[in-house]
Amino acid sequence: MGRVFLRHPGGLRIYSCAHCDTPLTNRGELVSTRFTGATGRAFLFNKVVNLSFSELEYRIMLTGRHIVRDVSCKSCGTRLGWIYEYATEESQRYKEGRVILERALITESEVFYIQLKVMHR
Repeated sequence: MGRVFLRHPGGLRIYSCAHCDTPLTNRGELVSTRFTGATGRAFLFNKVVNLSFSELEYRIMLTGRHIVRDVSCKSCGTRLGWIYEYATEESQRYKEGRVILERALITESEVFYIQLKVMHR
């Protein structure tokens, strides 16, 4: 296989894979916390990194028919949620290109940055 290259999403509040702690997205990308997935509560994000994607699939959900792909952690392969590719209902089009991550499968943590002071003599 080769080396897996990961990206860091930046930000001070990071959401990561609960299984391997790979960073996925940050609090600034959070759109909504009012979704439901297979494991319960789920969050909708604008942008998520370090994911792999399944083939396209048609799904009938509570809000209508959608074309989606399952998303998994790029590091460990754990299924984390799905991405909306297309929504058949006009009122649901805001979801297109956005990612659902299931709350039970991710963790949220605060990142601390150490600032180094360079002293000039």
